[in-house]
Amino acid sequence: METSLNHNIDKFALHFEKNRLSYCGQDCQKIPPTLWKMYGNKVNCLDLSYNSIETLKGLENFTLLEELILDNNKLGDSVYFPLMPRLKTLSINNNQITDLDGLVQKISEKFPSLTYLSLLSNKACPNELSDLDKDDTDYQRYRYFVLYKVRNLRFLDSRRVSAVEYREAMTRGQFMRVRRPPAEPGPTSPAGPAARPLPVDFDSLGKHKGAYGKCLYKYTGKHSEGNRFILNSDL
Repeated sequence: METSLNHNIDKFALHFEKNRLSYCGQDCQKIPPTLWKMYGNKVNCLDLSYNSIETLKGLENFTLLEELILDNNKLGDSVYFPLMPRLKTLSINNNQITDLDGLVQKISEKFPSLTYLSLLSNKACPNELSDLDKDDTDYQRYRYFVLYKVRNLRFLDSRRVSAVEYREAMTRGQFMRVRRPPAEPGPTSPAGPAARPLPVDFDSLGKHKGAYGKCLYKYTGKHSEGNRFILNSDL
């Protein structure tokens, strides 16, 4: 069996080193079973960026996971997360999530230890980078709501959570639910290029070793679009 698994895994463009596994840019729609069969009990960090993942079936087999990077995939509102009590970092930038209320409810239930979350470039995140109709007020309301629901967060998207912001979220967050009106039919116009905070750099896949900086929770996801906005002055 081990020989067969090794034969199959050689076909994958992956990188495994020091309990960190990346499998990026392969256009897969789900997590290949070979990954969890070989690495499920060895991996602390899993990076599946730049694929076409629509389901996280099999994720429950990564029993030691502390960091999960899912940027630039096709995850939608129906995504199911297994219970992962060790998970501290979740990055799901640039997916297809529109229901913020449903998402944060799942996150608060399934990831009780989560301290870093990034949702940039999803419709659920009213950030000016991906939604020209939103402004700083909309984004701050969103932050209050997420922090109220997911109370252990230290970082949300590109910013550290300050003590003042946290206190405000505990007071006002339950009233800050971000709602999107249903789209009204109308004349179509030529679509412009979709917002994409980071270019695709396939040469760097499996090689990056980034981090926040001097922080108690070091984050080293290679393609996190939230991570690129964190400055040394924010740490």
